[in-house]
Amino acid sequence: MNQEYIKPNAWSIIEEGWNPGLVKSSESLFSIGNGAMGQRANFEEQYSGETFQGSYVAGVYYPDKTRVGWWKNGYPEYFAKVLNAPNFIGIDVFIDGEPLDLHKVDKVSDYSRELNMKEGWYERTFIAHFSIDKAVKVVARRFLCLEVDELGVINYQVTAVKGNMKIEFQPYLDAGITNEDSNWDDAFWEIEELISEDHQAFIRSRTNKTNFHVCTFMQSELVQNGEHLQYANHLEQNNKVIRHTAAIELEENETVTLRKYAGYCSSLNHQQYELFDAARKVLTHATLTGYDVLLQGQIEQWAQIWAMADITIDGDLKAQQGIRFNIFQLNQTYLGKDARLNIGPKGFTGEKYGGSTYWDTEAYCIPFYMATKDQQVARNLLKYRYEQLDKAIENAEKLGFSNGAALYPMVTMNGEESHNEWEITFEEIHRNGAMVFAIYNYVRYTGDFSYVPEMGLEVMIAIARFWHQRATFSQKANKYMILGVTGPNEYENNVNNNWYTNYLAKWCINQALENLDKVKDGYDDDYKRIIGLTHLSGSETASWREVADQMYEPIDEELGIYLQQDGFLDKEIIPVEELDSKHRPINQKWSWDRILRSCYIKQADVLQGFYFFEDHFTKQELEKHFDFYEPLTVHESSLSPCVHSIQAAKLDRMDQAYEFYLRTSRLDLDDYNKEVEEGCHITSMAGTWMSIVEGFGGLKIVDDKPSFETKLPEQWDGFSFKINFRNQILHVQVSKSGTEVITYGTEPVDVIINGKEITLQPQLINA
Repeated sequence: MNQEYIKPNAWSIIEEGWNPGLVKSSESLFSIGNGAMGQRANFEEQYSGETFQGSYVAGVYYPDKTRVGWWKNGYPEYFAKVLNAPNFIGIDVFIDGEPLDLHKVDKVSDYSRELNMKEGWYERTFIAHFSIDKAVKVVARRFLCLEVDELGVINYQVTAVKGNMKIEFQPYLDAGITNEDSNWDDAFWEIEELISEDHQAFIRSRTNKTNFHVCTFMQSELVQNGEHLQYANHLEQNNKVIRHTAAIELEENETVTLRKYAGYCSSLNHQQYELFDAARKVLTHATLTGYDVLLQGQIEQWAQIWAMADITIDGDLKAQQGIRFNIFQLNQTYLGKDARLNIGPKGFTGEKYGGSTYWDTEAYCIPFYMATKDQQVARNLLKYRYEQLDKAIENAEKLGFSNGAALYPMVTMNGEESHNEWEITFEEIHRNGAMVFAIYNYVRYTGDFSYVPEMGLEVMIAIARFWHQRATFSQKANKYMILGVTGPNEYENNVNNNWYTNYLAKWCINQALENLDKVKDGYDDDYKRIIGLTHLSGSETASWREVADQMYEPIDEELGIYLQQDGFLDKEIIPVEELDSKHRPINQKWSWDRILRSCYIKQADVLQGFYFFEDHFTKQELEKHFDFYEPLTVHESSLSPCVHSIQAAKLDRMDQAYEFYLRTSRLDLDDYNKEVEEGCHITSMAGTWMSIVEGFGGLKIVDDKPSFETKLPEQWDGFSFKINFRNQILHVQVSKSGTEVITYGTEPVDVIINGKEITLQPQLINA
């Protein structure tokens, strides 16, 4: 049974009732972030029960030395780890000298958490009973500012609900933090300087090896009845922690609030010697602005995000909550302000996957950011990969490729490959294709071809060179083959001729050739620069074309389907529904050997190709392949349900499409995979958005126009979404009575709605 304790609510994630067994799961689900930093929903006060501490600064990482039993040529030397950063949320609380610790108090009542997605804040409320005649109520709200993204704000309110008492607060900074997943128990951080002055504190830390400098800072104020209280700021300090104290006597029913302003300034954005001054400026701004105004600013910033990104669903509260949770977490993780940053599969919600960049960004995330924000945000994601092209070429050189061939990493922080499983590192090379598809998808959607001559063509050339060198000519078949690979289905390793990989390789080469011609015809200066840079010749491109034209595709003529790879039908083909439930999930119940020999598919593989290249195949072909492969798919990747939801909707299998949608949208909220305590599945959340917009909304680009083939699940009364198409806002509203599309731009827009071409006249923004 799924973990279903989150209360259905359209705009909030709500937990009610104290259950220590859910603490770690809730720390993931109630995580907060602002694109520049994020943190799990750890308690401010001390907690001696099971917890997973996590605070993270975007772009700050450590190269944790690879731990393998034996070395392989080309093997990455390290796994990039997102670092658990110094803790700035800590506020120890003492009631008449006794620590407030929910694991140790006599009783906890009236416990609840709320993550308010509409306004962008997280709040926890409870009553802690110390004895029959002593109890306190705590209401702790915090948020990470969107406007000043180095600042976090905590409003920690305590009321004496039973008895008179002395309340002592100890706000602190703790730089003595470690990761749970260190390979060798190395020290990731060195603490370099601690300063405490008045009510402010600063700790400057430096990461080992990567030499990122981070200043963690705080300032606190004590407030009662709207007035700031003077208090003695007794200092406790060691070589890792700075602790301030503030005490007050409370009579029964009186309330006092500690406000804590804190955050990080890093050397990503400031010179090392400027960090303390930068932190002081943030604190000065915070204290002069004040909590109420900062909170109002947060609400207004989120209102702007939701005005464009929101998806409404009528008549299905859990589905509505699910999509908003996904949209909220995506915006907490990445806002597109900094082209040096990217989207980790866990975002700021946990350490798993190292917080690094995967092909998820290009395959799943770019459509979301492209449609819900200014196109510059998606361009920044593409620029991120262009800036790392030199490293991708180095990665390929380490594996024996030459002449500027590039292999983009499976996992990276700075462009270097840092994945440590050989079948992924060396063989899951289809990721290269996602880089080219993202460029194609961006140009198709935005109409901004300028990216190609400026940056994209160089990427395409380097990737075409890789595929050309990676292919092997088979004299027996008179075809080029790609041997020894792992496709998107990671339950198959070291296979020959994965159809998706071969098809993608052929397409990538043709894209490079096509775009070379376009740039040559229209961008002469860029063309000359690129040819000079790459030393590309006509004979080389001719040899590319030969590989593409003669690329082998495994097909079973009798079934009329593309085979996932050579020999796939040699397996015993038993549908998933015939598997005994005690064997599920197979990745936890079976040996790896048994999984590799089975026919079971982790996520869309052949069907990933049908998703990317839907215009290359007929609906009948999609149906035939869906009917063959989906029954063999165990969906044990978070990236699997969304692709299948989109395709089921295209096939008018709405019950199946809805089931897949609900699974992807509530994957974490209902903890389908029994692992949410490790963090949320951030990149797959973009797939949830695609399930609605591309699946039920049927969005695709046809003849340079947005086309919508809308489908309404019977569980819904209606749904709506907006997209930014070439700087024109389109608002799509689907109900049982039909589909309406409105544009709020400045120019008429040609659209296709359920097969009918229409020219929309713009309406006023406030219409």
